[in-house]
Amino acid sequence: MKFVLAAVTAAILAIGSIPASAQATPPLDPENTLYLDLFCGRVSIQLRPDLAPLHVERIKTLTRQGFYNGIVFHRVIPGFMAQTGDPTGTGMGGSPLPNLPAEFTPTPFVRGTVGMARAQNPNSANSQFFIMFADGSFLNNNYTVWGQVVEGMECVDQIKPGEPVVDPDRIIAAQIAADIPAGTPAPTPTTR
Repeated sequence: MKFVLAAVTAAILAIGSIPASAQATPPLDPENTLYLDLFCGRVSIQLRPDLAPLHVERIKTLTRQGFYNGIVFHRVIPGFMAQTGDPTGTGMGGSPLPNLPAEFTPTPFVRGTVGMARAQNPNSANSQFFIMFADGSFLNNNYTVWGQVVEGMECVDQIKPGEPVVDPDRIIAAQIAADIPAGTPAPTPTTR
């Protein structure tokens, strides 16, 4: 009995000492995983329909239409965020679909959070979104959170800055993971 108790205690202590980065994480749901292929590699975003079902559905719809392919990052502020999703590249455009009602939640804007851009009207989000470089608590409860970068944040960090950006970086391709045939490799990073 002492041996069993000692073995269980040792196992519990060993599990507790495994660094968080080495512990197993649950696999992402392919239907709720967005891939953004950028010049520097693939960015994986976990979609959050539990927080913003209408916004997630819009992102999936536009992605499946190919809307985001080739769209530039038109506003990139170091230490804050990188914004994209405007087909005009000016920050004034959107998709032909109607604007979305706000889906604000207390979910905090932290590094890697993906939120929907909007005009002054809280119900004016359409196609533009941004990825946070750092925490931005002043956005909490004022903008819709619909995703979180789970892989490739080091690539997001390399997006060329500017307001507006001169010769901006683009989304090469945006895809929902469920739509990619099994065994298809991720694209190889390139240079600008």
